[in-house]
Amino acid sequence: MKLLLVHPGPLMYTKIFLRLEPLGLEIVGEAARRGGHEVRLIDLQIESHADYHALCAAFEPNVVAFSCNYLANIPEIVDLAKATKHKFARTAIVVGGHSASFVPDDLLMHGQGAIDCVLKGEGEAAINQLLAVIAEDRSSLHHVPGAVTPDGEGPRPGFVKNLDDSRPARHLTRHRRNYFIGHLDPCASIEFSRGCPWDCNFCSAWTFYGRSYRIIAPQVAAEELAGIAEPGIFIVDDVAFIQERHGLAIGEAVARRGIRKEYYLETRGDVLLRNKEVFRLWRDLGLRYMFLGIEAIDEEGLRQFRKRTSPGKNFEALEFARSLGIIVAINIIADCDWDEARFATVRQWCLEVPEVVNISVNTPYPGTEIWSERADEVVNRDYRLYDIQHAVLPTRLPLDRFYAELVKTQQVMNRKHLGFAGLRNVAAIAARLALRGQTNFIKMLWKFNSVYDPKLLLADHARAASYQIAASRKTARRAGADLYIHAPRDRRSRVVDAATERFVAETR
Repeated sequence: MKLLLVHPGPLMYTKIFLRLEPLGLEIVGEAARRGGHEVRLIDLQIESHADYHALCAAFEPNVVAFSCNYLANIPEIVDLAKATKHKFARTAIVVGGHSASFVPDDLLMHGQGAIDCVLKGEGEAAINQLLAVIAEDRSSLHHVPGAVTPDGEGPRPGFVKNLDDSRPARHLTRHRRNYFIGHLDPCASIEFSRGCPWDCNFCSAWTFYGRSYRIIAPQVAAEELAGIAEPGIFIVDDVAFIQERHGLAIGEAVARRGIRKEYYLETRGDVLLRNKEVFRLWRDLGLRYMFLGIEAIDEEGLRQFRKRTSPGKNFEALEFARSLGIIVAINIIADCDWDEARFATVRQWCLEVPEVVNISVNTPYPGTEIWSERADEVVNRDYRLYDIQHAVLPTRLPLDRFYAELVKTQQVMNRKHLGFAGLRNVAAIAARLALRGQTNFIKMLWKFNSVYDPKLLLADHARAASYQIAASRKTARRAGADLYIHAPRDRRSRVVDAATERFVAETR
């Protein structure tokens, strides 16, 4: 079978701060290649729709599989699916990924027959079975685990048996010099673990993975790192280095090999404080950036999002990260209930701390508890607005004033870290990148005002919406009854594969 994997175009914040390689599709592609299939991949973050249609015409795929990790990409995916099916009626169209897993019925409805199947869960676990059924009898697609079709839904998706086997086919991705995050330019992505045992109510990582947590073997991680050409590495784990011994073991394997890279990762403040030796080791190995999901600066906000930590712990974590000399980026979630006084308080705090502070908007995504509790309150169901930059819940302030306050607060980051201020601080880095022909980071410094504009945000609400999240309460009721994509694990069985169990047992 000839399989074409497609990553959709960029979202608002990816136009400035980062552009990451389609690691999930690379992993699915490698699984399909091992199954004997011919695979191509196109990333529309970099290439155009014209490039996509040209590749379809030249490659003539039997199956086109779209990655849908973000709701905001759904209109683009549906339109491309319809255009593809119109030109290539016999080509099977499949959609998978994180967000697709929570809205399969919506995708099938919007596709109007163009989408043959939505595959929930981990794509590499079922891709070869799915391709085999497409080749033999498409009418049986709904029997594949995780598959949802107009004819029905298959059994619950299963986990990939061993994360050590989920390796990416990086060579499938063209234009690799276009991927970056911050001044890690170019930058590749790697996965050391999968899943999250916490249950923040705005997040769907734990509902997707059934509150499980799995790791890859340290030697496998080091082997993969050794084979990556890019000097920058983004560790994509939902929460990096939850398990101290695992983080140390990978770090020690990397040190033994003499691998020198610069790293960016995401973690929690309480994990950072609990596993200080891990982060000290990785600082010495090249950890330069750390993203901390602080989310709120007071007890009330942390309780609202069920972060299960305290402001004191978060501020202590920031102090420790500063002591390591690591550049820290913080996320704060702006609630739609904020007024001018609340924005002003947060803005003043952003000015007082040295960290890069990103402000996102509280967004009820299908698959989160916020969605299951507040879906009836949503005032705009246009998928394109579900990008954590737009308000889709009722705002206390008039919407234009909410966006004015939001962007004014976000501008603190622009004044502190971007434009001429940012260039002064990173002139040597920018010059070094320019000499290597890498300009992604340099261009990032000047894009903020052209993307983050309250008038543009407000205008997005006035656009005609061809596709909207289903207005029926059915989706929310079903999510409330069963939030999970993969079967949930209790506290004693959140490690779900043999490789992880062996590692945990050996390090107790």
